[in-house]
Amino acid sequence: MKHTIIYTLNHFDRALTATLKWLCIALFTLITVILALNIFIRFVPLMSMHWFDEVLELLYGALIFYGAAAVWVTHSHFSVGDWLSKYLKTVRARFVYRLFVELMSLIFIAIFFKYALELTLQTEEQTTAFAMSKKWLYSCMPITGGIMVLYSLKNMYLELAKIVNPALDLDEGKEDLNH
Repeated sequence: MKHTIIYTLNHFDRALTATLKWLCIALFTLITVILALNIFIRFVPLMSMHWFDEVLELLYGALIFYGAAAVWVTHSHFSVGDWLSKYLKTVRARFVYRLFVELMSLIFIAIFFKYALELTLQTEEQTTAFAMSKKWLYSCMPITGGIMVLYSLKNMYLELAKIVNPALDLDEGKEDLNH
């Protein structure tokens, strides 16, 4: 029997990755259009762009955090590399080391998630141009923090499974998530 849970998770990974990818492309496109419009309006003053800063703040924040979640899911984030594994004698020791790294990542991202969620839920401020709740500006942080917490837990589970059985192939049904 195939590892149906892992196979199902890999399908979900691809769908989530595609969603985050297209969301980031859309956000980047909107930022580009608004910046170009702002430049055009400076030379041809057809309208007021009093909302410019407010909308850009929302779009940039969302792009940064959704992009961070996308690279977290696909393991595409930059790192100093795995320079320690080659000094570990056994395969299990390498998986224990990687489990420890995942645990440290989980602790960091769980703290981020906790405070991002508190900030989002507790804010009562409104934006100046549209008078919308700043909760909308902050909501991308706990959403992406939650995604990253779940993927850190998933990664820890996979490393733990490899410690128990180093020969286990948990990459079945997995295609390159970066494309």
